[in-house]
Amino acid sequence: MQWKRIGRGDPATYVVVLQPGDETIKALTDFASTHELSAAQITAIGAFERATVGWFDRQTAEYHPIYMDEQCEVLSLIGDVAMGAEGPLLHLHAVLGLSDGHTRGGHLLAGHVWPTLEVMISESPAELRKTYRPDVGLALIDIGQSVSN
Repeated sequence: MQWKRIGRGDPATYVVVLQPGDETIKALTDFASTHELSAAQITAIGAFERATVGWFDRQTAEYHPIYMDEQCEVLSLIGDVAMGAEGPLLHLHAVLGLSDGHTRGGHLLAGHVWPTLEVMISESPAELRKTYRPDVGLALIDIGQSVSN
């Protein structure tokens, strides 16, 4: 992974370029931890050699995985970073293009980069907190626990 802070403003904006073989969730979670990101927006384009997205089943409170064991284009990847009990949590959704022109999309569970993933991370001047909601089965942004600067 390579990265660079761009612009002179505060809060920060980063360009992060993932390399072949990088696993997206791990790499971006590590980046968020290292840079102590407590609130940020993420957008990206690129490609994966294989990926898994998930569809959340509210009845079981589990993601049903959708596997793509082939090269796929990252047509859109958007999401956020907020603080959870154990550190920064990513919430990423992806739309992936397959070789036949069809798309698959959902919550990004895993994405193994090839040849690149070009990521823009825009930090927010706030601290967003996620709280686990047993009624939903997910950790969601908790406005009452979040702090704006």
